[in-house]
Amino acid sequence: MRKKEEILYVVVPCYNEEEVLEETTKQLKAKMEKLVKDKVISDQSKVMYVNDGSKDKTWELIEKISKREKYFTGISLSRNRGHQNALLGGLMTAKNYADVVVSMDADLQDDIHAIDEMLKKYYDGCDIVYGVRSARKKDTFFKRVTAEGFYKFMRALGVDCVYNHADYRLTSKRVLEELEGFQEVNLFLRGMFPLVGFQSDIVYYERNERFAGESKYPLKKMLNFAWDGITSFSVKPLRFISGMGFFILMLSIFFAIYMIIRMCIGQSVYDWMIFVLSIFFMGGLQMICMGVVGEYIGKIYGEVKARPRYIISKNLLEDGKCD
Repeated sequence: MRKKEEILYVVVPCYNEEEVLEETTKQLKAKMEKLVKDKVISDQSKVMYVNDGSKDKTWELIEKISKREKYFTGISLSRNRGHQNALLGGLMTAKNYADVVVSMDADLQDDIHAIDEMLKKYYDGCDIVYGVRSARKKDTFFKRVTAEGFYKFMRALGVDCVYNHADYRLTSKRVLEELEGFQEVNLFLRGMFPLVGFQSDIVYYERNERFAGESKYPLKKMLNFAWDGITSFSVKPLRFISGMGFFILMLSIFFAIYMIIRMCIGQSVYDWMIFVLSIFFMGGLQMICMGVVGEYIGKIYGEVKARPRYIISKNLLEDGKCD
């Protein structure tokens, strides 16, 4: 059992969120005030907006909100680094000020009332509490099928990730301190937190419709994100290539023996068209295999360069622009 009234930071990555930011602030302000009033969290708790190189007035709004609202602050990255890097930057900054951190998106699709249950489980001893969608009724058929297929495929590849969990989660300070030791450049935080370990639990919630604006994860980004997750956490595709190569080798030997037997007994063998088709088949298979191997080599290339995953250009807490 932990003591109550610990410092909570809510980390919210933002990319071109000017349409929704005021409403997000309104709802999170009410939630923070209630939690402080009920003595669940400390009066020093904050909501930290992370500006991920937005092209609109998102950062200007964050600055205005931080001056106006007691429980709000923000940091700004030097340029757009993508959702996962922005989230990591916010988490690593927040751990310097907070005892416990909750991460969520800015579009109000994550039910903020689930934070109450997350904190309850945290005070009961959990270091990680995953926000998990109870249903996907509001998703399109395509998104529902592809999302569920992704989680099942990741499990089949041996990646330990929580089913129907995005990046809505609570983490303790010590979890974030351990996460800091993970130096991957290609981030897939949904797979990294289970690797940290410690006691964890789940809170189910109903995901809402986006309040305003457009999704920052169109199909192309979703596919790239899924592929990064697969290649960052599993070597099974490489093992599949080896197994496929061995299978084709055995199959080729079998057909070679088969054709030799047909020739010996005076029967005709496959004509030139089958020969050409087999060349195309092998050529295509080789290109696919080379592409998968190349993807892993590309990941290695990114890792060995060890470039910063994010650069913070402005921190309102350090600049003294927050109350």
